[in-house]
Order: sequence, then C-alpha cells, then structure tokens
Amino acid sequence: MSKWLWLLALISLPGVAAEVVVKPSAPSSTRSAYDRGVSLNAQVTTMTLGDAVYLGLRNNPAIRSAYLQRVAQKFDLRVAEDVFNPKLTLNSNYRTSRGSQDNARNASVAPTSSLLGEYGTRLSMAWTQQLNNANRAGRYRSDGLDLAIIQPLMRGAGWDATTAPLRLSRLAEQANRLNLKATVAQTISQIIATYRELLRAQEQLVIVQEALKRSNTLLDVNKALISAGRMAEFEIVQTEADIATQQLGVEEAQNQLDTNRLALLRLLALDLSTPIRATEALEANPMEIDKRQAFNLAQNQQPEYLAALLGSQQADLNLVIAKDSGRWQVDLVAGANQVRDAYDNDNGHTNNRTWDSYAGVQVQIPIGDISTRQAEVRARVNVEDQEIRITDARQELERNVNNVVRDLGTRWRQYEISKRAVELSRRKIEIEREKLSAGRSTNFQVLSFETDLRNAENAQLNALIAYLNAQTQLDLTLGMTLESWEIALNDY
Repeated sequence: MSKWLWLLALISLPGVAAEVVVKPSAPSSTRSAYDRGVSLNAQVTTMTLGDAVYLGLRNNPAIRSAYLQRVAQKFDLRVAEDVFNPKLTLNSNYRTSRGSQDNARNASVAPTSSLLGEYGTRLSMAWTQQLNNANRAGRYRSDGLDLAIIQPLMRGAGWDATTAPLRLSRLAEQANRLNLKATVAQTISQIIATYRELLRAQEQLVIVQEALKRSNTLLDVNKALISAGRMAEFEIVQTEADIATQQLGVEEAQNQLDTNRLALLRLLALDLSTPIRATEALEANPMEIDKRQAFNLAQNQQPEYLAALLGSQQADLNLVIAKDSGRWQVDLVAGANQVRDAYDNDNGHTNNRTWDSYAGVQVQIPIGDISTRQAEVRARVNVEDQEIRITDARQELERNVNNVVRDLGTRWRQYEISKRAVELSRRKIEIEREKLSAGRSTNFQVLSFETDLRNAENAQLNALIAYLNAQTQLDLTLGMTLESWEIALNDY
C-alpha cells in the first residue's frame, strides 16, 4: 500500500508546466545616431530628433503597451498550434471511508491521452487502475485499458475544415504584427511632429525677440530724430505701442514653448520637469516622387492596407468553419477495451480478465433547426462585404498617396516662395529705415514693414515645418516609417 501512496502523492502534485514569462520585447534602431546613449540629467538639456525617436522607442506608453499585448497574442497562436499535439490528463484520488459494516481505503489512477489529426481523426487512450482495501471485504484491484478512434465523415472531416481554426489563428498573428508595425510607425510620426512643434515654438520665440530688439532700436532712432527736431514727439507713441505688442508676443511664444515641451516629454514618458531644448537643424531638400511607384510601394508596405487583405482571407476561413458547423454529424467509430479484476478476501484469490471491441457509425442530424445555417449566412455576407472593403481600401490608399505626394510638392513650392518673401521683406525694411533716417519716410511706414517682415519670417518657418511634416506623412502613408528610421520591431 505504501507504493500506492507514493504514486498518488506524485501524481496529485500540481503539474510543473513551462512558466509563461511576461517579458515583452522592444523595438530598436540601427541608425548611427542611436549608437550613443541618451542621458537626461539636469545639466543635459539638448535633444536631437534622433534622441527623441530613440527615447520614444524605449519609453512611449503606447509602444510599450503594444508590445505587452504581443505576449498574450503570441501565446494565443501557441495554443492554436498545440491543438494537433497529444494531450494527457492525469486523474487520481485516495479516499478513506468508515462505516458500520466495514472500513475501507480506495485509491485510483486514471491517465487519459488524446490526439487530433489534421484530417479530423480523433484517437484516445485511457488507462484506469483502482485499488480497494477493506478490513472485512478484503482487497480488490482492477486495471483496464480503453482505446477508441473516431473518424468524421461530414462535420469536422477533411484537412480544410480541421485546420481552418489554426490557419485563422496564423492570419490573426500576421494581422497583429501589422498592427504592431502601424502602432510603432504612428507613434514615431507623432513624436516627430511634436518635436517639430517644439522647434517651431523655439524659432517663433526667437522671431518675436528679434522683432522686439528692432523695435527698441527704432525707438532709439525716434528719440534721436525728435531731439534733432526732425520728427514730431507724438509719433513715438506708435513705436512704444509696437514694443508693447512685441512684448505680448514674447510672452505668448514662451507659453507655447512650455506647452510643446510638456507635450513632447509626455510622449517620451519623461519627467515633466526635465529641461529640454530641441537642437535639430531645420533643413529641407526637394524630393521628386513618382505617384505610380509610390502607390505600388504602399500596396506592399502599408500595414492598414495589408491588414485589410488579411481580413478577406480570414472571412474565407470563417466561411469554411461556418459551412462545416452546419453539416450533419456522421462519424465512424471503433474501439477496444480490456479490464482485469483481482479479488483477495476470505473466499480466496480470484482473477478475472475481460475484453471487447466495437465498430460502427454514429449520426446526429438536426431537423427543423434553421439556426445551424445562421453562422454560414453571416460568413457569406462577410466574404462579400470584405470584397467591397478591399476595393474601398485600395481606392482610399491610392487617394492618400496622391494627396501626400501632391502636398509634398506644394509645401516645397510654398517654402521657396516664403524664402523669397523674407528676403524681400528684409530688403524693403532696410530701405525704409534709410529713408526714415533721411526724413523721406514715416514712422508708421517702418512699423508696417516690420510687421510684414515678422509675418514673412513666421510664414517661412511654418512652410518649412509643413514641408518636413509632409515628408514624415509620406513615409507613414507608404508604410516606410520604420525603414526610413532603420527601426527593427524585434517581434520574434
């Protein structure tokens, strides 16, 4: 009896399964700009665009959450692929009973294994052993083996129907990888756009500060002209009012700078009190993009479009599953079992062995239940709907590519025009200042030209930022953001 107790103790222990370690991966980049580490101490306040992207890959909550979800998604695929592996279930118990007639101790072990084949064949094997030891009834031992095979002929029969759930899970895994790529690309694009907003705020602050300096210089010139009797004293009020306006602009620009700084720190999941300053050079070069080549590239790279194509394949597999579930249940069954009993009591020792086998057909036919076709009807509708969605997705992708390519060219032309406008505005105000010094212009005219120059500088800055953002949007639309930044998903 002691060996039975040891056996039951071992079998009853919790199964030592492979521990699922929730340790998500993280994206990385091989660009040389990332070779150095990024440190944000209180003394280190400068940040390039490459630094911002690197920190976003490492810290951004949306990216970290997406990779955390991938842990569960990968395990879902692992479970789906495990369906065709043998399964083993161990059942055991030990019981002591006391009664008015007798006291008994009963132990049993019943392992069961099963295997599903790719053509729907189900194999099962079960072995049961029992041991009963009673004070008066004596000892009783029984062990038996049961083998069974079931081959579906209609529902669940064939490779297509049996492997459809597994193929559906693999398509879902591909869609999850595409969603991860889209999430990382969109987040990186958002970080880049927010970083450039910080650059815009910094440059706008410089513009208004320079305008304030010019206004103060003009105020000194006004005072000199008034002292020389070449300007009426009341005209200085115009310059003082302009200085007040520039001071107001400085305050507003500083407030916008702090707002954009906090927005970037939030995306990078950094301490909001971290003092950072964007140091990326604002440079732009013209790009020539062929719309047809861009569209062909987007069809092969754009995650959302590729996910839509996968949706069509998923709909086809769901239709296979739905049609199979509506079929009759007709199975060939066969099996055999053997039981051996042993009795040891006051009447002596007795052994008994029996066996039997069986073969036949089992049928289950639902009659008058139209709900069995409900899933098939929905699946067929979904297949046709996916065809409409793919056509619409292709047209939407083509429209987006055309828009972003056209917008890129428009933004570059606007930037070139804005540069000429700034040059002309600066030349215009220089001439007007010389005329003011010679007494051939008015203070109002100089202030008007100052406003024109300030507006032209802001227009040039906005045009440059818009062009750079159009480049980022082009990468996102074509699905090339990760390739442009040499980012590896590391999604193994």
